[in-house]
Amino acid sequence: MTTTPSITPTQQLSDAGVSIWLDDLSRGRLDTGTLRKLIEEKNVVGVTTNPSIFHAAITVGHDYDAVIVAQAAAGASVEETVFEITTTDVADACDVFAPVAAATRGVDGRVSIEVDPRLAWDTAGTITEAKHLYKKVNKDNVLIKIPATLEGLEAITATVAAGISVNVTLIFSLERYRAVINAFQSGLEQARDNGHDLATIHSVASFFVSRVDSEIDKRLDAIGTDEARALKGKAGLANARLAYQVYEELFSTERWALLADAGALPQRPLWASTGVKDPAYPDTLYVTELVAPGVVNTMPEKTLDATFDHGTVTGNTISRGYDAANATLNALDALGISYNEVVTLLESEGLDKFVASWKELLADVEGALAAARKDA
Repeated sequence: MTTTPSITPTQQLSDAGVSIWLDDLSRGRLDTGTLRKLIEEKNVVGVTTNPSIFHAAITVGHDYDAVIVAQAAAGASVEETVFEITTTDVADACDVFAPVAAATRGVDGRVSIEVDPRLAWDTAGTITEAKHLYKKVNKDNVLIKIPATLEGLEAITATVAAGISVNVTLIFSLERYRAVINAFQSGLEQARDNGHDLATIHSVASFFVSRVDSEIDKRLDAIGTDEARALKGKAGLANARLAYQVYEELFSTERWALLADAGALPQRPLWASTGVKDPAYPDTLYVTELVAPGVVNTMPEKTLDATFDHGTVTGNTISRGYDAANATLNALDALGISYNEVVTLLESEGLDKFVASWKELLADVEGALAAARKDA
């Protein structure tokens, strides 16, 4: 007698319309085949990277020793070396995901690489860097990550207008998310006028989740009342659910209908920062509670493993929760917790963390290059 294997939670997520992307990349993952294994076994259909991920990958172990020696021998600068390492890893990951990209017509099978985070407040510099990264990686399934700063909005429009697919990152506020969607749609309108095939331009908007709870929970603990404690762990989900409501609203307008008729695909919401920071919460909280059609969830491997092992997928857990989500944000406001203050702080801190990671990476690689030249 044969038994039918049970459907895994990650397969259930895929069936519910959630694309699972891995929030990690390294040369080791590529060389050992573990990345390919995650595609085959755990429904992973994309990868995201950021400055912190590259810093961890490049400065731990010896996977990059040979390329650093080669770069040192060629007289490459630290900036050139980091650019070479990161773009090569991303290009090779794009090749691994090429079959997924082909099967989904480019919707998934995507690998993201971020512009130098020090350019987050430099519109022209971001546009130049985005085009440079796109040309260097030279893969149809790459996404160029641009932070959703005020200066980044114009860069998003210009990059999309050039026919380049974009991952907009570090979104915390609903107001900024609306501006991001407007920037994306403006870019598509310009791309259409520039003669680009809109069906080839893809985008996601990365809305950060756990960091919202980390900051607001700290403030709720400081208030210390039963009413305050009852709101812990609810703000991140509420904010993300209301972001999905914005997505539904702005991709059902007459403006969008005209773009869709021209072949455009919607910019999907991507849930980022989905690893649980507070051990008191279920380790799959920001996965199973943010299920809806047409979203991406990019997970650190620990969260992916937890979801695969014991995630309970109960269908759409977003669309029915808009009233409760609004009530949560209203209750926080009534306690004196300023939403605008929190999201402004989180954007600033997020950018500072990425800039710090990038500077540490440059310093570490500079040291490795110097050591390689000395040994040569």
